[in-house]
Amino acid sequence: MNKIFVCQVDELDEGEALKVDCGVNGIEALAVFNNGGEFFAMNDRCSHGNASMSEGYLEDDGTVECPLHSARFCLKTGTALCLPATDPIQTFPVIVEDGQLFVEMAGE
Repeated sequence: MNKIFVCQVDELDEGEALKVDCGVNGIEALAVFNNGGEFFAMNDRCSHGNASMSEGYLEDDGTVECPLHSARFCLKTGTALCLPATDPIQTFPVIVEDGQLFVEMAGE
């Protein structure tokens, strides 16, 4: 397993997202979200187009909207919830350890 450092917990405010360079398993970057004090991570690239999900719109219902074509995805599962996207976005576990956020990814 690869544990990718994101930031200190208090550096990612509620309702905000952060893009984290990754380079693991062919994934260039991750989008990490603070939604109501819960942390979620997914591939930063939208499954429909070349858009950064960390620049998307975080919704109160636990979804994020792509900034390019308005496709919505579930933060927990990555499931595409509306067109134009039909494919999910890969999600990853977020670990809080000693006040720090990490994303856990399988090794190559």
